[in-house]
Amino acid sequence: MTEQRSRPLDGVRVLDFTSVVLGPYATQILGDLGADVIKIEPPEGDVTRSITPFRNPGMGAMFLNLNRNKRSLAIDLKAEAGRALVERLAASADVLIHSMRPQAVRRLGLHYEALRQINPRLVYCGAYGFSESGRYAGRPAYDDIIQSASGLAWLQGVNADAPRYANSVVADKITGLTAVYSILAALLQRGRTGEGQFLEVSMFESIVSFLLPEHMAGATFEPRMGPPGYKRLFAPQRRPYAAQDGFIAVLPYTSEHWRRFFAAIARPDLADDPRFSDNSRRSENIAALYEIVAAAVREKTVGEWMALLDSADIPAMPVKSLEDVLSDPHLAEVGLFHQAIHPSEGAIRVTRAPVRFAGAEDAPMRPAPRLGEHSSEILAEAGIAAREIESLIAAGIVIRPEH
Repeated sequence: MTEQRSRPLDGVRVLDFTSVVLGPYATQILGDLGADVIKIEPPEGDVTRSITPFRNPGMGAMFLNLNRNKRSLAIDLKAEAGRALVERLAASADVLIHSMRPQAVRRLGLHYEALRQINPRLVYCGAYGFSESGRYAGRPAYDDIIQSASGLAWLQGVNADAPRYANSVVADKITGLTAVYSILAALLQRGRTGEGQFLEVSMFESIVSFLLPEHMAGATFEPRMGPPGYKRLFAPQRRPYAAQDGFIAVLPYTSEHWRRFFAAIARPDLADDPRFSDNSRRSENIAALYEIVAAAVREKTVGEWMALLDSADIPAMPVKSLEDVLSDPHLAEVGLFHQAIHPSEGAIRVTRAPVRFAGAEDAPMRPAPRLGEHSSEILAEAGIAAREIESLIAAGIVIRPEH
């Protein structure tokens, strides 16, 4: 019998001052890994609470999908008593993460230098648009701004009529992942040294670093051997291919893939074509090669191509809409989606964490909280008397749902 294990971050407490997508995505992952995430919100709540659709005000779909496995504590940080509560919570926290501009955090007196005096073991992460050591320090930044500044919007427009944004908040989410691995590394180091530390996770640097491994290209070398940009990704026909009844992604990649693909389209002679004889030649002639693929794909249906390419073990998948993804049989078999009953929202469809740890307990998911749902509970855990909690609520410094 396999021994049951705890989740990796069981016992780790995170104070989460983030909002919108970047930080909530990061802290949701930490919560999925077992951390006790305390989401500290202003009296009006995280802005994504009000983004439609929602059944009840303050519980928008985006909020529900970014804030599972967290508890909500709503505090007015502009009040001195509110800031004092945070200091009491920080004294026993393991991690603090915020997505506010640094100057705003300093005005609140909640910057790292202040809180490390209270808790030298604290891992403190500031995740925001631009590093404080550069000329863009303090500039406001959201996903579209960083997509533009980083070159991502330009890349999306290479074969279009103008720069375009990716249809996902990728800058926020990639930066969120960067924050997660940075926090985990800092916790590991703290386990060896006993000391916390300050982490700065910049959206701008995170996305540029994410984009450049393949796109540095000729700019890697001094003197340059050519412009930046991965040539294969700029080929006009590098796109889902139109079949007779839909679209399909086809990606022969290795020499063996290409030999089998040429045989499948009844053009085995192309395997000996000097333009396509090895990886470097194919790279130089990738646009012509993809034109051949596009022309061939038009001759069959998606189903016919999938049967043919699967039998040849060539990477391929149909292009799926979001509706198709929600009903994908593989995702059903691995249990990525499941229905949960939310205390205030009723039946909702949610995803589980995409990672599973062998032998770890499959703990029930904590649904995204109502604004201030756990305010009294969290403050009581911090040793604050019930009478003081009720006084703070009556003064509007702490928010708690009426029922």
